[in-house]
Amino acid sequence: MMKQTGSFETALRQAIDSKTKPVGSLGDMEALAARIARIQGSLVPVAETCRLTIFAGDHGMARAGVSAYPQDVTRQMVLNFLEGGAAATVFARTLGIDVQVADCGVAGDAIKHPDLLSYRVAAGTANAIDGPAMSAAERDRAFETGRALGAEGDHHAACFGEMGIGNTSSASLVAAKILGEPVTGLVGRGTGLEGDALDRKRALLVQAAGRTPDTLDAQTALMEYAGFEIVTMAGAMTGASEAGKMVLVDGFIATVAALCAREIAPGCEAAFIFAHRSAEAGHGRILDALEAKPLLDLDMRLGEGTGALLAWPLVQAAAAMLRDMASFDSAGVSGPA
Repeated sequence: MMKQTGSFETALRQAIDSKTKPVGSLGDMEALAARIARIQGSLVPVAETCRLTIFAGDHGMARAGVSAYPQDVTRQMVLNFLEGGAAATVFARTLGIDVQVADCGVAGDAIKHPDLLSYRVAAGTANAIDGPAMSAAERDRAFETGRALGAEGDHHAACFGEMGIGNTSSASLVAAKILGEPVTGLVGRGTGLEGDALDRKRALLVQAAGRTPDTLDAQTALMEYAGFEIVTMAGAMTGASEAGKMVLVDGFIATVAALCAREIAPGCEAAFIFAHRSAEAGHGRILDALEAKPLLDLDMRLGEGTGALLAWPLVQAAAAMLRDMASFDSAGVSGPA
């Protein structure tokens, strides 16, 4: 990703405004095209290839009852991803996007599958309600592993998804500590909790939040409350940004990872394109903190990278508009009087 000069910005604005359309008539697609151009440092951007990486990891706090699903679902969904039966893999296949799945810390014995990337730090985190989710060394290992993974490959864009029962709880705690806000304002239904079960989740997260200061730096917040999949994703976002790739940021959990990436590696957020506004409570607050305007609002809250995948055609269209659309001069079309 190149640092842009004033002359580049002037040329970019002229390139967009001189297309055969009224100025500003393509709305947010023009802003998206400009963002892609800045990421690639080019007035003829390319958006032909994209890869989805799904990071999986388990959370010790899941056993306390913060999710409607048992922890075994993480492992079962990893196998579902590998067999192509999940929403994310169906969307990716439809859109021609490559998929890779990484075990960052699924509970139990290591999964044996020829297509699974093994970046296991441990067999799940500790219970963050009672103490730190991981050690500093484990956190750093997960982050740097993700950073290297994010930089790999020559694809133009990277989508990152996640799987881990309990990870909306983990993400809520991480975000609350970075923003210095009560966790109750960031707690949502996650896998579908309602009524007493949702109240229990809130109470457990308040208990977890109470064992550390109100505000933590991103590194400490990750160590205290994150899952290995969230830490690895934050590292991958940083690495992909440093490699000049567009990073399509998915929903609530991915946006918390993006918040952490920005805090740890300031400037990497220039490569981020925020895909959608999740229905998960708290996502809007994180987007506001990042001054991000997402492309889509489809009332989704699945994760897995599904929202990032659905935004990819818009990214492709915006890049093609800037690269291929005729100007008034080249098309011989009269401009505004």
